[in-house]
Formats: sequence, C-alpha cells, structure tokens
Amino acid sequence: MKSSWRRATTGVAAAALGLGILTGCGSNDDGGASGSAEATSASAAGGDITVFAAASLKNTFTELGQMYESANPGSHVEFSFAGSSDLAAQLDQGASADVFASADTTNMTKVVDAGLVEGSPVDFATNTLTIVTAPGNPKGITSFADLNREGTLVVTCAPQVPCGSATQKVETASGVDLSPVSEESSVTDVLNKVTAGQADAGLVYVTDAASAGDKVTAVAFPEAAQALNTYPIATLSASKAPDAAQGFVDLVTGPDGQAVLAKAGFAQP
Repeated sequence: MKSSWRRATTGVAAAALGLGILTGCGSNDDGGASGSAEATSASAAGGDITVFAAASLKNTFTELGQMYESANPGSHVEFSFAGSSDLAAQLDQGASADVFASADTTNMTKVVDAGLVEGSPVDFATNTLTIVTAPGNPKGITSFADLNREGTLVVTCAPQVPCGSATQKVETASGVDLSPVSEESSVTDVLNKVTAGQADAGLVYVTDAASAGDKVTAVAFPEAAQALNTYPIATLSASKAPDAAQGFVDLVTGPDGQAVLAKAGFAQP
C-alpha cells in the first residue's frame, strides 16, 4: 500500500499543471505568483470542511486553515486535533470528516484499509523526537540514557500514539528502556506536563519544542534519527465537500503549505 502513496512534491506538480497559476498569498517583483498552485486549487474549491489532524500539527494547520479561508471567502475549516490513533479510531467508528492528516503511516494505513480514504495519501512532512526539560535543564540531562537516572520524572506518549511508537524505536536502537511516570494520548499532553512542572523531562517532536519557546529547553540526541516519523494526508471518501477537501490538501502539500511547515521545524518527506 505504501508504494501507492505520493510525496508532497508530486501533488504540487499535478496541481500546477492541472489548475494553472493564480496570484495567491504573495507575488514576486515580476508579478509572478508565489506558492499559487495550491491557492488556485483552494479558490476553485470553496466550501466548509472538517479536518482531523495529529496534535503536533495544531499550530501549522491552524495557520493554514486561516490561509485557506482567506483564499475562499465564506468558507470555514473546522479542526479536530488529537493523537493520530484516537482520530483513526474515531473515523473507523463513523466520525464525519473531510481530511485526515496523521503523524505516522501506521494510523493512515488503518484508515486506508477501512476503505475510508479517497485516492492515495500524500506524504507531506517528517518529524523527529527531542527531549524537553524545564527551562535551563535543571536535571542536567544530556542524553537519552540520562532519562533513566534515578529521581528523574519522565513523560512519554502512549505506545499506540505515533510519538510513543517513535519512542519505542529509540529505546530499541539505544538499548535503554524508559520507565515513564505517565504515558499520554498526544504529544501536546507530554509537552504540557513538562511546562506545568509535573515532569522533569518528556519526549516530544522538535516542532513542539520549538513552539514552546523559552518554556522548555530542548536536548537533541542522536538516536532520534532512528525514529523518523512521516506525515501523510488524504481526503476521505465520505466527504460532503470533496473539492474543498482536495483544495486544503493541495494547500498543505504545495509551496505555501510547505513553507509554513518548514518554518515550524518540519522537514520534507
């Protein structure tokens, strides 16, 4: 199934060829469009849509939702942000949505196998884990192994959540088995535990650490490279506004969407 998926750049090329060029969110000095292929798709689509998206996408997708609405006066994007496994389960149980964006391919596969996806998912971003601590890193954590030091309160994502699955891969690669004081249902819950002082350290995505700013100190560790998470997005077959849903997907996978994601720390697939 994975081989049938596309990368974001493929979707951008198709949008540009099939829809032409309009001036989107900005233009260069020569009057050419900047990131306009996806703006064209969105403008042609219109309509109200519901997007189920991984919790780690909250900041970027909120911004992209505003861009979509600006390109489509009168339209509205409703978001449901949660752990990807929770969202996949909700869709399987009949929840109504137009677009699904997962923080891993595993949960997207569940939705595809359930016959809920229209067409093929598109990989649009990647993300890696980092350690976050209280500002200034008072426990002096410098490595993944340090999270197992006696008296260190560590929070991780639950195993079924993409960030939890990635944590397990790091444990396997490093030979370090963590003993977290809690396992959360989303990466934002892990981050909130650390910023609230309820944990000494947590494992979150680099994008979450960046969004927290000076509320945390980020500690990179080399084993994180063993647990790269790829983010796919897809329109859903039960969508009541398929053109609008595809317009939002085109925005995410196009130049403007990729610029917003890159600014937040996501890498390309």
